[in-house]
Amino acid sequence: MPEKLQLVAKNCYIYRAGDSPVAIHVYLSQKLRADFTEAEALEQLYNASLLPGVVGPVIGMPDIHTGYGLPIGGVMAADYERGVVSAGAVGMDINCGVRLLTTRIPAAEIERAILTKLLAAIARRVPAGVGRVSQVKELRRASLEAVAAGGARYFIQEGFGRGEDRERIEDGGCLSGADVAAVSKEARERADQLATIGGGNHFVEIGKVAAVLEEGLAARFGLHKDHLYILIHTGSRGLGHQICTDYSNLMWANGEQNGTPAPVKGLACAPIASRDGQNYLKGMALAANYAFANRQLITHFIREAFVEVLKKPEEDLGLDLLYDVAHNIAKKEKHGAKWLLVHRKGATRALPAGHGDNPGCYLATGHPAIIPGSMGTASYVVVGTGEINKTFCSVNHGAGRVMSRKKARQEFSREDLLNQLGGVVVAARDIKFLKDEAPLAYKDIDAVVATLAEAGLTRPVVRLQPLGVLKGEGEEA
Repeated sequence: MPEKLQLVAKNCYIYRAGDSPVAIHVYLSQKLRADFTEAEALEQLYNASLLPGVVGPVIGMPDIHTGYGLPIGGVMAADYERGVVSAGAVGMDINCGVRLLTTRIPAAEIERAILTKLLAAIARRVPAGVGRVSQVKELRRASLEAVAAGGARYFIQEGFGRGEDRERIEDGGCLSGADVAAVSKEARERADQLATIGGGNHFVEIGKVAAVLEEGLAARFGLHKDHLYILIHTGSRGLGHQICTDYSNLMWANGEQNGTPAPVKGLACAPIASRDGQNYLKGMALAANYAFANRQLITHFIREAFVEVLKKPEEDLGLDLLYDVAHNIAKKEKHGAKWLLVHRKGATRALPAGHGDNPGCYLATGHPAIIPGSMGTASYVVVGTGEINKTFCSVNHGAGRVMSRKKARQEFSREDLLNQLGGVVVAARDIKFLKDEAPLAYKDIDAVVATLAEAGLTRPVVRLQPLGVLKGEGEEA
């Protein structure tokens, strides 16, 4: 496997395998390359390159690790006229994504006891863990049709947000084309989880801006050294999982009939223009809008919690939305002269300055791309450069696992986890259930972020340091 990776540019390798009809690029720093053992993930990139209408390169990000079909940290673009859409190449948690709030609160003012109260106040409003449902009865009964049509916008209009939030969400918080009729009864029955974060690597984090790396951009983004921030990482929960499962099964069953047999079930696909392809995209848009709505509602309840605990008006605290961006999604985008369907699975869009799809407030800078690390380690905000088109305007979505959840549970004790966290306050039912999220189960986030920066594709703006985190137990895709 290692000899098949050939360095062709700074931190960019070509993976030479079999009869791949398009190039396969993998981004690794020298440090990451020395430790790289992801043979199965490379094979998944190769399988993706064989799908009809795929446009090269198929890309592995620095956080790449084995996933379902396409690896996590994978980017696959397909010609919109003659290509395919793959449910597995988007992933189970459709529009899993990250949202960042900035504040006017100096971290020095928040003692550990207050931080603990803040996390507890959020936890009372935002259930965490696999299978948890909305705390507010009305949200469990929220109209799925309204969520489909409006996404985050619907709840902003209903009073769960500020008017300016809308411009600071990818696609304004609502994808067009969502259709409740395109998803199964089982999927619809799982749409009772708004304002929840689930389990796995999902979280609400409170931390401080530890280092400013681009002063001008940081100031424009409202990111000030040693001030608090809040990160929200969650997606479409059970609804998205069921939609992916249903359409992966359907695409696999209909592959021969559709003329799109896939090498593995995880890459089962359908022509974009086909009935199966279009119905999946309608269902995916529904789940995406549900996820945007989910993160919007969590934002509302976090703002409530801060006001309650700190006993100050919301306007004095800031709690301003910087940006909300997906990292499990397929989107129709124009790259060069071609319209493509870009599948990003564990990969984040990072449009450069001047790109017309940026929100107006970020047209001059490029929108912030938010890259969370593991529980207890740093996170980053970056922007894409003019070279980011080499990855279809995509960057890594996090650190990336180096150890399976099962192995991490076996490898680390409760005391190991506490030592690795280094004083970060964790709000959870019992920290022993979070051993699979131990920092040492993940790659070094600093090395991962440096990979694309050294390659000239990104500019890191700030480095973030966690102080406290709300986590739910259980494994999610």
